[in-house]
Amino acid sequence: MPAVTVDNPLVLRRLAPIGGEAAARPVRRVVTAHHQLEGAGFEIWRPFPGELSMQEADPFLLLDQGGPTEYGPDEAVGAPWHPHRGFETVTYVLDGEISHHDTNGGGGVIREGDTQWMTAGSGILHDELPTEAMFRRGGAMHIVQLWVNLPSSLKFTPPRYQSITAKKLALITTPDGASLLRIIAGNVGPFEGPGVTHTPIAYVHATISPGAQAKIPWNPAFNAFAYVLTGSGYAGTDERPIVEHELVVYGGGDHIVLRAADVPANGASALDVLLLGGIPIREPIAHYGPFVMNTRAEIIATVEDFQRGRLGVIPADQLAPRQFS
Repeated sequence: MPAVTVDNPLVLRRLAPIGGEAAARPVRRVVTAHHQLEGAGFEIWRPFPGELSMQEADPFLLLDQGGPTEYGPDEAVGAPWHPHRGFETVTYVLDGEISHHDTNGGGGVIREGDTQWMTAGSGILHDELPTEAMFRRGGAMHIVQLWVNLPSSLKFTPPRYQSITAKKLALITTPDGASLLRIIAGNVGPFEGPGVTHTPIAYVHATISPGAQAKIPWNPAFNAFAYVLTGSGYAGTDERPIVEHELVVYGGGDHIVLRAADVPANGASALDVLLLGGIPIREPIAHYGPFVMNTRAEIIATVEDFQRGRLGVIPADQLAPRQFS
């Protein structure tokens, strides 16, 4: 789990201790991600939609964990050209590297610790494929993609691309220095991440040292989820056991409680989790593959727009089938 780390977390800015009167969020349920193939044949783990619906995950639509996978030379695969409309995609690379092109002129290489925030809005076509170097040499690949919904008033907002490099992340630690928090977007206490969001959310990658407990302040107006990337531990004050590929759904309160196992499962060096939360949009959801709108009529119109090239046209030099970018 390389992503972004530091030699000495004690030099980082720290959260203030949580007061005794603070309300810890209870664990409502724990959902296990299902396993499937996506894109050109890469394996993903998906905690939602599935056992947890899009409506329950609101304002989030989908979370995919690709990896950790060890590719041999000429084995790495990705997602060739495909369309999106009506939401935002957030791609976070924990290990390896991928290249992105889109029909709005955005793109580039997303390396370890980097995040690509793409607002599809009114419509866009893009691809996400291994770089040639990654494809030729092989190696470790670990990627997470989150879909964030847009309200009806922003479904047709112009497409936007944000490149958030690893060095731009806000790195903080818990009061005891035993947990590293990488803030991609939103706030944790007084600390803010670099991602600019249309929908109010928080998105954080936390690494909790073996045996350590983390009490993390969380906006009371937001819902809260914790997805286990690797390792094992316990969620909530009642210490509900959690392992990799499980999603914790929290109830209301003002902070999240997590503890890493003394010996994390599967040889992991720590408990690594993604923390997600936001203000639910609470609008009807109509979805068809890569399109998320509010009504069936809007989905039909979107499919017609895609077929007529209104969501973008693939550049001529990108039309040939490719295994890498």
